[in-house]
Amino acid sequence: MSIFGKIMSAIFGSSADAAPGGSAGTTPAAGGTASAPAAGPTVDVAPILDQAVKAKGEKLEWRTSIVDLMKALDIDSSLSARKELAKELGYTGDTNDSASMNIWLHKQVMTKLAANGGKLPADIKH
Repeated sequence: MSIFGKIMSAIFGSSADAAPGGSAGTTPAAGGTASAPAAGPTVDVAPILDQAVKAKGEKLEWRTSIVDLMKALDIDSSLSARKELAKELGYTGDTNDSASMNIWLHKQVMTKLAANGGKLPADIKH
């Protein structure tokens, strides 16, 4: 399973397995509307991730950090895993500039979660 697929499954459950993860950047979010998500019903992302953070017992800032989001979901957050996720999502920047890549990854993951039926808090830019 792709890394984005693992993120989707951790948040949306097993129905997320069919969600698109590898064709990022080639097509806009399904029809450009949030009213017909591909993964099924709307899922409120914040309580799921807040609970995951609480269970970890660490101070993880999933709202701003791709590393913390991945850690909260028990997904490998190493640089090599993030580079793989960047490739998966169509990142065209320098993967050696991890700060820029991480910012891009977080934004892309939030955008894709929203496109697939994820309800995000208003303070998250996507």
